Amino acid sequence: MSPVEYHVVQRYVGRWGPTGWWRPLAGLLTGVILMLLAQFVLLVGFMAFFLVDGGDVADRTSALSDTSHVTPSLLAYLNLSLAAAIPVALFLTWAFHRMPPGWVCSVAGRLRWRWMAVTFGLAFVALVATVIVGSFVPAAGDPADSSGGLNSWTDTLRDFVVVIVLLTPLQAAGEEFAFRGYLTQAFGGLFAAFGPRASRAAAVLLPAVLFALAHGAQDAPVFVDRLAFGLVAGVLVITTGGLEAGIAMHVLNNFLAYGFALAFSDMTSALNPTGGSWWTLPTTLTQSLVYLGLSIWAARRLGVSNRVERGSVSVLERSEPRV
Repeated sequence: MSPVEYHVVQRYVGRWGPTGWWRPLAGLLTGVILMLLAQFVLLVGFMAFFLVDGGDVADRTSALSDTSHVTPSLLAYLNLSLAAAIPVALFLTWAFHRMPPGWVCSVAGRLRWRWMAVTFGLAFVALVATVIVGSFVPAAGDPADSSGGLNSWTDTLRDFVVVIVLLTPLQAAGEEFAFRGYLTQAFGGLFAAFGPRASRAAAVLLPAVLFALAHGAQDAPVFVDRLAFGLVAGVLVITTGGLEAGIAMHVLNNFLAYGFALAFSDMTSALNPTGGSWWTLPTTLTQSLVYLGLSIWAARRLGVSNRVERGSVSVLERSEPRV
């Protein structure tokens, strides 16, 4: 049998059967419930921490839902809430598709760490190109606007730095596991019956739209910016056979955005962008297209596999990439 791509792994490698259409749908519903449960558990954990740390527990807890004034605690709570998608996606893959959880990571059945290290380097090159192009584009947008001068170093700024360095990689990975991981495989499997083109289109487009909508109310340019990000990440997961490239791009993109916010603006503006400008698109397209081209080129040069033998779990031992 011919090998299959990442987005149809659930259907052809996992347990599907003649009536398996219910599996991804049940997985999606269960995933939503588990994410809500994770938020509740985290909320209880933060309340316990506030109780031990002192201060008004009620005020500090209510601040965790006030995105109009982002604090380090709120950012930590949001990051951990999104990071919970990692164990949720792994659990859904095992529980509903009877596959080793690592199949949501890549066609190798795990995260390919050496390939991920390469993609971080490529993502850095793409970000450098983005910053260069953004410096020539008018109204590059908040928080990249440095016209207001450098912010002063404070204890709050220090706390934000600690949270971003420690938790932002987990937050970005969590979103990739959810949208480019489980959702991509779920939609890819559901639409496989309509042909390979329909399956690829659904696997890329539908998670990208949901990814953009999940960020809440936003101006049209901001929505298009996030949609473009989701589309590129979706193409990358299929062409490279795993989540590594999308995770690297997502982590460095968030580091850049948060870094600019801390240096020249504030985190509240970064998490609640308003007044978006269409001039942000040239910088977005620069990052996306440069990174997409570099990743596809590097994956081909290094022999990174993007397919797996259908119906075979034992292929785990045979599908190691050369990086």
